[in-house]
Amino acid sequence: MLSRTEPNRRFRPQMRLKRFGWLSKSIGSGSMERSPGMSSSTVRIFVSAGDPSGDIAGSLLLEEISKKNNNIEFLGLGGKRMRRTGQEQIVDGSKLAVLGFWEVARKFLFFKRLMNQAVAMIKETKPKAVILIDYPGFNLRLAERIKPLGIPIIYYISPQIWAWAGGRIKQIKRLVDRMLLILPFETEMYNKAGVPNEFVGHYLLDDIDPRFIKAPYNMDSDLILLMPGSRPQEVQRMLPVLLQSAFLLSRMGDYRFAIAAVEGNIDYEAYSKNANIPIEVVYGRSRELAAESRLVITSSGTATLETGIIGRPMIVIYKTGMITYMIARRLVKLDNIALINISAGKRIVPELIQGDASADNIIREAEKYLTDEKYTLNTIRELNEVTDKLAQTGASARVAESVMRIINC
Repeated sequence: MLSRTEPNRRFRPQMRLKRFGWLSKSIGSGSMERSPGMSSSTVRIFVSAGDPSGDIAGSLLLEEISKKNNNIEFLGLGGKRMRRTGQEQIVDGSKLAVLGFWEVARKFLFFKRLMNQAVAMIKETKPKAVILIDYPGFNLRLAERIKPLGIPIIYYISPQIWAWAGGRIKQIKRLVDRMLLILPFETEMYNKAGVPNEFVGHYLLDDIDPRFIKAPYNMDSDLILLMPGSRPQEVQRMLPVLLQSAFLLSRMGDYRFAIAAVEGNIDYEAYSKNANIPIEVVYGRSRELAAESRLVITSSGTATLETGIIGRPMIVIYKTGMITYMIARRLVKLDNIALINISAGKRIVPELIQGDASADNIIREAEKYLTDEKYTLNTIRELNEVTDKLAQTGASARVAESVMRIINC
């Protein structure tokens, strides 16, 4: 098994390859020692995902591919869920989830070593295909490095070329053999650019319990859910203003509050103690809590689509580092940043960004949902319409089928 901590500082192919457990003396010898249960027809696929949402999509995909062919071995980058499917990983996936230009720059040497190891692994193991899942800052550079090897490169979950870095589509056309898209409006851009693509639908519809999709809404619920994000930097910036908002909301009515927490090095309890009101910290049940909620106040990201699929009114907030924000202001060309609003083609839930993400502004938006039933129900109706656009369940199976066609398995 590969290291779960960090990439090796000194790359020595022969030593590292022995740690796979299924490679013998050296790659150049042509002899390969297979682990128990590994047949001569075993196929390898390199998969690279670098954030929690990519880990979800990747794990669902690897499970579907394994159903079609259990002689496929997965290696590369991913998180805990992908590791549980049996993926051999170069590094602990929690180290990959960074946010913002400055945060990435501070880990430059880490990512440089990681890139070198990923390229070396691909060269030495010669996978049938490379599947890149979102994470464009790393994955497009990886595609650039491995393109000369002639291995099919499949990109699942498009970079947000519709938001910024539009020139990336030319790079994608040059490097990627097939794009597998989760948002319906992306197909037009790729068709226009002449990039082979397929709309497969959204993986969240496979991962969310069917009971929670468009779950009936209870106007009498007293639960308000706080979703500060999954990355430590996000939580550090978002949770204080969410807790301040919860305190102010508690003075307006008899509400309960819960934080949707994720496993990791984040002390949610320490934050919640500063709120001066009872707040429950709940791990691993964000969707169940959202379905029970009267209102969700969430960080921007995949969580907005998740909350929209469940059909809950929400307020979207986002704060990032000042350097990242100033750069993004110059580059981003969209009126909305929340995926649920982008998918709708209009703003159906409020967005409070950077300086606007204050407790006072959150309270102002929350009051509309908590006091105006017509406004709330209209929002839910529009959220349900967006969910209908995302196709039906089975996105992960459709991606697996496309991969199997490409690798002829």
